[in-house]
Amino acid sequence: MLGMVSMAEGLARLRVLAESPVVDALAAAFADAGHELAVVGGPVRDALLGREVHDLDFTTDADPDTILRIVKPISTAQWDIGRAFGTIGARVLGEQVEITTYRADSYDGVTRKPTVEFGETLEPDLARRDFTMNAMALRVPQLQLVDPTGGVEDLVAGRLRTPGDPHISFGDDPLRMLRAARFASQLQVEVDPATVAAMAELRATLSIVSPERIQGELVRLLQTDDPVRGIRLLVDTGLMAQFLPEVPALRLEVDEHHHHKDVYEHSLTVLRQAIALEHARNPGAEPDVALRIAALLHDIGKPATRRLEPGGAVTFHHHDLKGARMARKRLLALRFDSDTIASVTQLIEQHLRFFGYAEGAWTDSAVRRYVRDAGDELERLHILTRADVTTRNKRKANMFAGAYDDIERRIALLREQEELGAMRPALDGNRIQEVLGIPPGREVGAAYRFLLEVRLDEGIISEDEAQARLRAWWAARGDAGA
Repeated sequence: MLGMVSMAEGLARLRVLAESPVVDALAAAFADAGHELAVVGGPVRDALLGREVHDLDFTTDADPDTILRIVKPISTAQWDIGRAFGTIGARVLGEQVEITTYRADSYDGVTRKPTVEFGETLEPDLARRDFTMNAMALRVPQLQLVDPTGGVEDLVAGRLRTPGDPHISFGDDPLRMLRAARFASQLQVEVDPATVAAMAELRATLSIVSPERIQGELVRLLQTDDPVRGIRLLVDTGLMAQFLPEVPALRLEVDEHHHHKDVYEHSLTVLRQAIALEHARNPGAEPDVALRIAALLHDIGKPATRRLEPGGAVTFHHHDLKGARMARKRLLALRFDSDTIASVTQLIEQHLRFFGYAEGAWTDSAVRRYVRDAGDELERLHILTRADVTTRNKRKANMFAGAYDDIERRIALLREQEELGAMRPALDGNRIQEVLGIPPGREVGAAYRFLLEVRLDEGIISEDEAQARLRAWWAARGDAGA
């Protein structure tokens, strides 16, 4: 059950919402023009739940041209990019709002694009929305809650369901099935059994939804504080297999003679632990989507690399490299941006590197190389590697935690002593050319790499020492005077 406030407190919060400067200004303007106005959807739901209200959405009987005419005198900017769908945007008293004409759309079942039809009354507009808890409206300035589909009862019960037959709702817009998973996690509610059954039956209809739209809902799900509930729903209904099949594939069959941890459950635990560490280490920061994707997908290479060994052992050799390649391919298909893809694939590829440290202390050179190879992903790699320890063996868990505490201390110490973040040799390309008397070319790159290896192996050396090392290396190559 949701932690909904009492009805009296909920109504008081709705009154606060209605009396906010933006809502009050719009309500007065539309009433003066002889038109209805209602706050609709998420703001009403969140006010009743005692949650912070974001993104004010309104609906009205006024057509788009009339909406624009009404809001112009009280707004500093207007945009009509959604005019064809009845939506006008505006900035009122510094806040961005959207106002949409009542809708009575129909769908052809082939695409997600509706045949736009404007409605005349509020209740049918609400009945066509995705879920009952989003199908409530607050008429203003009358302060009248309109709830034709039982949204309040569902909020109290902690239940997510569609206003009508879920087959019709999801058939109209299959993306609503992914929104169900997101709301399940965001609001920590149970999805109505009939709604779950329809999701499973209609999972193949997700094919008409563009990769960009699917990616958007996946990101919103991962941005919630606990996306595992929604992920389980997507996997159990078969929806995840439609766009991210590598996740359900983690549910490996367990042979009675060969034993290994449940990779699927392990991955969900790693995701939860990564989010907890993310909050602890970076309080107040925006959700780190790239980190969360990497946590969910870090072991997707295991099914393809699993080998059953004599004696009951199971191995997954090079699953890190295989998983990185698989993740890149899948994220490209979902139209993720190049920065996110690069971060996720690097994290998956490097997520096993630390475990060599836990087995035996590294030299300073090895620590430097770990930092160099992680680059800008070092903080995320810290979190992912720590989260990847899910053993119930307390002694083993404490050993890994202690080892990672140690490597972070050593990195911090080396960073203080050596400007570890820069990780550059004592001589740049221009100085190398001057010292060796050579023109730009491959030899300069080879010399730079040699000095970088010295830097990684030994730390900071003086410029004089670097020149001496460089000349000796050059002579040893047999290239002196070339």
